Amino acid sequence: MKALLLLLIGCGFTGNIWAQTKTITVINPSDIARKDELVVLKREWLKKKLPLLSNDHYVVIADKGTPQVVQYDDMDGDGSWDEAVLLLDLAPGQQRTLTATVSDQPAAVKAVVRSYVRQKHRLPDSRFGANVLTDTMPYNNAPTDFSKQKLPPYLTEGPAWENDKVGFRKYFDTRNANDIWGKRVPQMVLDEVGADPSKIYHNLADWGMDILKVGKSLGAGALALKLSINEKDTLIRFGSNVKQEIYRQVTTGPLRSVFEVIYKDWQYLPNQAPITVTEQISIWGGQYFYENKVSFNTVPANASLVTGTIDFYSKEDHKISKPGVAGLYTYDRQSEHKDLLGLGILTPAKYFNGYGHIGAIPGDITNVFTLDMKISQEQPTLYRYYVGWELSDRVFATKQGFERFIDSEEVKFGRPVIIR
Repeated sequence: MKALLLLLIGCGFTGNIWAQTKTITVINPSDIARKDELVVLKREWLKKKLPLLSNDHYVVIADKGTPQVVQYDDMDGDGSWDEAVLLLDLAPGQQRTLTATVSDQPAAVKAVVRSYVRQKHRLPDSRFGANVLTDTMPYNNAPTDFSKQKLPPYLTEGPAWENDKVGFRKYFDTRNANDIWGKRVPQMVLDEVGADPSKIYHNLADWGMDILKVGKSLGAGALALKLSINEKDTLIRFGSNVKQEIYRQVTTGPLRSVFEVIYKDWQYLPNQAPITVTEQISIWGGQYFYENKVSFNTVPANASLVTGTIDFYSKEDHKISKPGVAGLYTYDRQSEHKDLLGLGILTPAKYFNGYGHIGAIPGDITNVFTLDMKISQEQPTLYRYYVGWELSDRVFATKQGFERFIDSEEVKFGRPVIIR
């Protein structure tokens, strides 16, 4: 994937040597303007329009003759790109017509890096090494004891991902929770954050800070399996008793970054057959959310998937039920800097299974407003986790501003763009 990105940014475009051009129409079916809308063009779909497209070729996408920044992503790791992605602005109801041309090279369009994902190991000299493409967590890896060591084994304790608006991290240990980097700058910062223990990322800096209290909650949209045990609903946190917990970088920037966490042979309960679950987490430029697609190789009987958001400083969640979309949000002075912060979760209505709340009670998972989702082997369960920090954008400085934002996201999520 790295080589494909270098071609995108650095190589010249010699022109259309294949003399095959078709049009692609992208339609906004809603009355909401869409900025930096992710458009995904799958290779197999493109080949139907452009039969000359082969594994060695690219598609140059142009708008009125101007080449667009396109990222070519190898999603399955076979060395050939599977998806061509771009970010488009669409007015309400707009139909935007683009041209697609087969070429032996990508167009030479300067790309600003707007997304990034990384996983880095601590070296013996206490620096952090290069970004690793794959990693396997030690079995039942315990959280870092910072009273005994200044730096964790992984930069900021595990995989981190960001765009030009917000960032996140996942604890690569048995906590398996997600945390939030509130950002005040569009630049990618997560190679530096946490590398110097004298610069405490829980304190406000020019770039931003870690804004979320996680504790024993699921943090920012981490996962649990819901089962009925002895006729009692029980949540089992992902991350413990997994034979192999594997991180895999799928692609990183400039437009979209994707990685997977694979829970291979998870012994979620004693005396039950282990299962394998995959999280595929994506983030792209211009958005205040990440997206997660969760796949199961086997679904335990009567099981469902639960995600959630914290309740430490906000004691009320607001339910969302709109055409095609369900979810919840909170809004309060709930950042660790005591700023106003809106947090939300949306899922397509077909996955919605219910709401819940776990307060400050004894147990492995506490202090979380939960969203319960259906799971199947046939298709991944999908949701998005949203963050609106007032120091990122003043639109989030009022509850009404955050609610207007979530309302528009509901519409966009429920009525995705149409590509023809």
